[in-house]
Amino acid sequence: MVAPKLVAPVLCLVTDRTLCGIDALPEKVEQAVAGGVTMVQLREKDLSGGELLKLAEAIERKISGRALFIINDRIDVALAVNADGVHLGESAMPVAMARRLLGPGKLVGRSVHSLHGARNAEAEGAAYLIAGTIYETRSKPGKLPEGLALLKEIAGNLGIPCLGIGGVTAQNAQALIEAGAYGAAVVSGLLSAKNPESAARSLLSAMRSGPVLQSAR
Repeated sequence: MVAPKLVAPVLCLVTDRTLCGIDALPEKVEQAVAGGVTMVQLREKDLSGGELLKLAEAIERKISGRALFIINDRIDVALAVNADGVHLGESAMPVAMARRLLGPGKLVGRSVHSLHGARNAEAEGAAYLIAGTIYETRSKPGKLPEGLALLKEIAGNLGIPCLGIGGVTAQNAQALIEAGAYGAAVVSGLLSAKNPESAARSLLSAMRSGPVLQSAR
């Protein structure tokens, strides 16, 4: 059983129910997927296992195979809903252990904040990385952004896909691709939007407009 492949440009929606409310979150996700989101990462770290499972089931029903579904850290929940994989924080369990627990055919990603962390994740067998914070973002107030230099450094030294996260908008998404990113992970840019479907379309259009991505096809 082979794990799903990421197809550039990846547009990953990372959830944060505080931006829209837990009851509205599945609908927001569905709208964003209709606009072209290709991956949804359920990241609600403070929910209990039961609450997270209930939310995961609701979102899975809304996605219904139209986007990859990734659960943050919770392998038990990922297995329960037959998600496409898990995403691990930089200090979470080793990638190899997560892969053993998940079994074959699942994605295991890792968040990184440095070239050193990225190299370690690749060596452990991560399928993809999410690097940041790239730009200033409301999701992490007060956190100094690493900037595009981090993406360029990772893309120039590693062989696995890397997404940029943090303050990504339709105005700066193309710059991520030009820096070597495989796509973008977005939180407030989609969940705070009045029309998540339109916001997703704008982000994808921006990422597809760059000469670097076009020449790589």
